[in-house]
Amino acid sequence: MPLFHRQRLWPLTLSHQSFQFSSKCLDSLLKFRPSAEQFPIVVSQDCGHAETARVIDSYGDAITHINQPDLSPRKFQGYYKISRHYRWALNQIFKIMGYKSVIVVEDDLEVAPDFYEYFLSTHYLLLKDPTLWCISAWNDNGKEALVEAKGSSILHRSDFFPGLGWLLLRELWEELEVKWPTAFWDDWVRRPEQRLGRACVRPELPRTRTFGRKGVSQGQFFDQHLRFIKLNQDPVAFTKIDLSYLLKEKYDPWFMEQFGQKKFFKDKCPGGRTVRVEYTTRDTFKALARAFGVMDDLKSGVARVAYMGVVSFTHRVEGCSWHLLKTGEDMIHHGHNVSPRLGENLKNKK
Repeated sequence: MPLFHRQRLWPLTLSHQSFQFSSKCLDSLLKFRPSAEQFPIVVSQDCGHAETARVIDSYGDAITHINQPDLSPRKFQGYYKISRHYRWALNQIFKIMGYKSVIVVEDDLEVAPDFYEYFLSTHYLLLKDPTLWCISAWNDNGKEALVEAKGSSILHRSDFFPGLGWLLLRELWEELEVKWPTAFWDDWVRRPEQRLGRACVRPELPRTRTFGRKGVSQGQFFDQHLRFIKLNQDPVAFTKIDLSYLLKEKYDPWFMEQFGQKKFFKDKCPGGRTVRVEYTTRDTFKALARAFGVMDDLKSGVARVAYMGVVSFTHRVEGCSWHLLKTGEDMIHHGHNVSPRLGENLKNKK
């Protein structure tokens, strides 16, 4: 097992104009921080807003406050400012301060009690497995009705980049920084030419929750989805759990065993059994997702939380574990180029 007590991780909070957001986010981060030495918090401010700066500075030595200097306006200003801020702040963290890893936390997030434990225990996975490129605290379908009731210790691999509280290494930033976009960075980072077949680790129960209805996206998805996200309140001692099952060499064979065999059925769900529903097109997926209350959008052909085209969730009302499977050769391989055997297994089932 890794020696977790020797690791240092730097939470980076990206602060924009709302001093209320910054205060709520920092209060949450500081409330659950087990060690200031192990988790030194850096707050990067982008807006030049005096009241926000005053609030951040009121935390004194508990945090480090830095300011993004370029405040020039742009078309679609919000999206350009965010991308510009990310680039500047991550360059400060990795190039100027010399840190090797960072947890990015935007200022409209609050964190779970085991937020730090989660990242401390999963950090080594990024160091060991080159097919992983981020650890995220977020589950896009993390509504209370769509997660395992006692699933606080369950973690998954995902082809979809979740963001919203995520850990990356300096090596990844060096790869991305040279081609970093001027706007819409999150859509850009989900493209195949950036992802390169790599996956993220995500939790069943989210370790972050957003309270930012008013933002650049003008509340997109908030009223329908984000405000219902369940923040984990059952702390897990992840550092005492062997998480090596998330390494690709172990996870993929198990995953293919689960979803490449004929043990699933497409009928009703007696006794809390597992149901598989197949989809072949974007439109059929959207219809299924909306029926269950799952987020229905795809980015670069990858559905939120999907791994190898499989979107998994637990429906509390039905008492079932549901798995929406992408079928058809073009759909199976779209966005995932490392496990063609799963596509063959699924095709052979028909």
